Amino acid sequence: QVQLVESGGGLVQAGGSLRLSCEASGTMLSIWTLGWYRQAPGKTRELVATRTSGGSTNYADSVKGRFTISRDNAKNTVYLQMNSLKPEDTAVYYCNANAYRYNYWGQGTQVTVSS
Repeated sequence: QVQLVESGGGLVQAGGSLRLSCEASGTMLSIWTLGWYRQAPGKTRELVATRTSGGSTNYADSVKGRFTISRDNAKNTVYLQMNSLKPEDTAVYYCNANAYRYNYWGQGTQVTVSS
């Protein structure tokens, strides 16, 4: 069974930085498209960033220039570096791995940005 375990969430002041980590077990992430999604209270889940196995990235307009997705295949981990955080970034962040007909999600980690 493939499992994605997230860490790094927490409370941070506006303008601060935070790095989320997602470590996979049960598979090697080298073949997967990896992504981060978030869901704020009362809103639908939205894409934050994705990164393919070939290194192609895609970011939501709201986070471009502030967030960076990266992957370390040797550690079987995907990261989301979040800089210049804003209160509107407050949400539950989810790690995702996708390949062919398979789609897996992490448990979610809370990120709260205070003003």
